[in-house]
Amino acid sequence: MRVDVLTLFPEMLDGVFRTSILGKAQEKGIISLHTVNFRDYSGNKHGTVDDTPYGGGGGMVLKPEPIFAAVEDLLEKAGHQVKPRVILMCPQGETFSQKKAEELAKEEHLIFICGHYEGYDERIREHLITDELSIGDYVLTGGELPAAVVIDAVSRLLPGVLGNETSAVTDSFSTGLLEYPHYTRPVEFRGWKVPDMLLSGHHANIEAWRREQALKRTLERRPDLLDEVELTDRDRKTLEKLRRLKDTVDGLE
Repeated sequence: MRVDVLTLFPEMLDGVFRTSILGKAQEKGIISLHTVNFRDYSGNKHGTVDDTPYGGGGGMVLKPEPIFAAVEDLLEKAGHQVKPRVILMCPQGETFSQKKAEELAKEEHLIFICGHYEGYDERIREHLITDELSIGDYVLTGGELPAAVVIDAVSRLLPGVLGNETSAVTDSFSTGLLEYPHYTRPVEFRGWKVPDMLLSGHHANIEAWRREQALKRTLERRPDLLDEVELTDRDRKTLEKLRRLKDTVDGLE
């Protein structure tokens, strides 16, 4: 996969791309991450990429010319027959999710546009991008940090990026449920012990325990997710038991 990020502040992302999992993924040749300063495409000696909004109002708006020129240059250099996904990072966009990460992980080339100032010229939205993404209902100073979040989530789903290929499969949200609790050595720490089931060596029972714990955690923390999960008959019975137990506890408080 190739990822290009259009930004006015490449240094915000260059360090992220060189370290940890993303850095190792690039060393393996699994992913290629690049930053592009679209100020270089301003077409004027001052490097101006923004201007005042028509109709008045506060703040500055990013001009269409530099961003269109930068994306078109990338497309020409890439020479793909299939157009890459061009993603605008913006608070107004679709809320990013694990499902969206899985969708984007199937692509060969992603281009992210990171804005600053008051916003984008609307013609960028209407005629250039394929996706508009937000990482939550809040506003940041720019799109670089949200882009890094999306890129990290997508990259770890690519084959060979994670050391354990099952890690991404069992992550929270990948199955529709929150992930079950994890434990490691020592068996006992400050009087708190690892659940006996995990020490039993009985893999089928351990998997059943983990599924129940995932259902329990999801019911407690994100019950809204249960409406979208494909539940087995056993899952439904487990949830019924957990709800009865919760009602009993709530009644005693």
